[in-house]
Amino acid sequence: MGALFLAALALAGCERLSEVGRAPALAGIDNPTSDPRWRQVSMPMPSLETPHVTANSLWRPGSRTFLRDQRAAQPGDLVTVLVSIQDQAQLRNETERERLGTDSFGVPQLLGLEASFTRIFPNTIDPSRLVETRGAQNASGSGTIRRNESVTLRVAATVVQVLPNGNLVVTGRQQVRVNSELRDMTVSGIIRPADIASDNTVRHDRLAEARIAYGGRGTISDVQRPRVGQEVLDIILPF
Repeated sequence: MGALFLAALALAGCERLSEVGRAPALAGIDNPTSDPRWRQVSMPMPSLETPHVTANSLWRPGSRTFLRDQRAAQPGDLVTVLVSIQDQAQLRNETERERLGTDSFGVPQLLGLEASFTRIFPNTIDPSRLVETRGAQNASGSGTIRRNESVTLRVAATVVQVLPNGNLVVTGRQQVRVNSELRDMTVSGIIRPADIASDNTVRHDRLAEARIAYGGRGTISDVQRPRVGQEVLDIILPF
């Protein structure tokens, strides 16, 4: 068991050891659909409708320009996702509970058998007060949660799928390396073409099934992250 534990720690540290003296490596530019974890999105779809065509008209329904709609519409097109998260939350709970209880039990008369109690119990026993219990419970608790998050970014995403109802599945990834610190952000979700602005941007709160992740790795992140052994001990130790 100890050997397996040491082997797991060694494997976990191989990646970090391989980057000693070097900056974190950037990921290659790959086709998002080639990722083994990527799956096509299947959502409930309405029935197909025949597009309305106006005779003798050069204007296309839904187009924002006279010649061509410049917004993303087909797989491979790009759309800029504007991420602006300003979350604030404050919760406070207080609980106070108190309970008092008194119980008594006695047998003043029981078919004349109460006279024989002195054979079993001391002479000073009172049959009317054989058992008496008292209890008191007090409980109080309080909790406070405060959260303040702010993220403002712009990420170019790629349309990877067009759903039967016209909605677009987009995914994008951005990596920025400054000195030896690598910042990585990914965004994906489903958007309506109508929510894409004329400058080919879409707000993050218009993404359905949105998945937004922002993190990093490097010399600074390594200092902020606990060691592998500490993480394992935090999981397995019961106290």
